Amino acid sequence: VQLQASGGGLVQAGGSLRVACRVSGYNFRILSAGWYRQAPGKQRELVAVITSGGSTNYADSVKGRFGISRDNIRNMVYLQMNSLKPEDTAVYYCNTAVSTRTYWGQGTLVTVSS
Repeated sequence: VQLQASGGGLVQAGGSLRVACRVSGYNFRILSAGWYRQAPGKQRELVAVITSGGSTNYADSVKGRFGISRDNIRNMVYLQMNSLKPEDTAVYYCNTAVSTRTYWGQGTLVTVSS
């Protein structure tokens, strides 16, 4: 299973950005997928997750601002980030799991300037 993340960049506080992740090497339709982030000096944390059926769950810190979605035709998972804050600055990683094994994308940097 391979994950390729893209779409990070620099944005001003209050702005929006969408990051994307392409999942290959497995039947994406049956996988859950998620986005994690790791800020400098902090541990990696869960941001959002979407199940194969489309159910979603979010960290409290991003609820109402971020939206996770998936495209089972293109094998893509997206994270739409709105009303961005400087504290959202981090490397964002996409993630999935098959059986007991976890797979990660390479990460994409999101920087929110104040």
